[in-house]
Amino acid sequence: MIAKNVNVVIGAGSIGQAIVRRVSAGKHVLLADIRLENAETAAKTLSDAGFAVTTTTVDVTSRNSVHALVEIATSLGNVIGVIHAAGVSPSQATPEVILKVDLYGTALVLEEFGNVIAPGGAGIVIASQSGHRLPPLSVEQNAALATTPTEEILNLSFLQANQVKDSLHAYQLSKRGNSLRVMAEAVRWGKRGARVNTISPGIIITPLANDELKGPRGDGYRRMMEVSAAGRAGTPDEVGTIGALLMGSDGAFITGSDFLMDGGVTAAYWYGDLAPKQTN
Repeated sequence: MIAKNVNVVIGAGSIGQAIVRRVSAGKHVLLADIRLENAETAAKTLSDAGFAVTTTTVDVTSRNSVHALVEIATSLGNVIGVIHAAGVSPSQATPEVILKVDLYGTALVLEEFGNVIAPGGAGIVIASQSGHRLPPLSVEQNAALATTPTEEILNLSFLQANQVKDSLHAYQLSKRGNSLRVMAEAVRWGKRGARVNTISPGIIITPLANDELKGPRGDGYRRMMEVSAAGRAGTPDEVGTIGALLMGSDGAFITGSDFLMDGGVTAAYWYGDLAPKQTN
């Protein structure tokens, strides 16, 4: 019997679904979410479209939980793809929770799945444009976010409560950390013959983005869209297009990279109408 190839999706939201639909024909999909009902709802849509799907729960802040997910994945077949799309936004959580879920959780997923990813496999972490709006960190801080052992990362001095200003700052640090972590993990994954990259989307219309648009930063988000080159929000399917490139044979020379796709919001932030006004 030929072993199955398995794509693991962590976070059953719109972006993870959009990517996995593009890359999972003939593969088995393991769909994991902190809420089983979310995974099962997404699984029904995928199953109705002809995909073979297994569902389970996972808490990315728990090593035992992530390791259990790895064991389920490997019991199904060869883990050929990992799509890590779980996370919380600035309007949904405290700085402490954001750092635990978005930074530590991502490091944990990369470590655990990096131990089992199959040769020829590929991973994607969904980061954010917010990581590109954080001012430059020091070389030492970059290295710390990239390489500090997973269980020690939240102890870094510049991630402590007296250094992190608010939930948005925690989110920016986490997403910058995601891209740096992936760059370092690409070295380790490469030794297994696998690749891993980040995608940093801008405002993509998902339930998470709708929470932001309705939250205290909603006006700012609408302003971002208005002055960006694209003049609109993005769609999960557009992220899925980049995901398919990075996970497929056309992306075979791409690893350790971060793909910013935000309709030009970051460009406007640094050099356009969103740029902070300079005072003399």
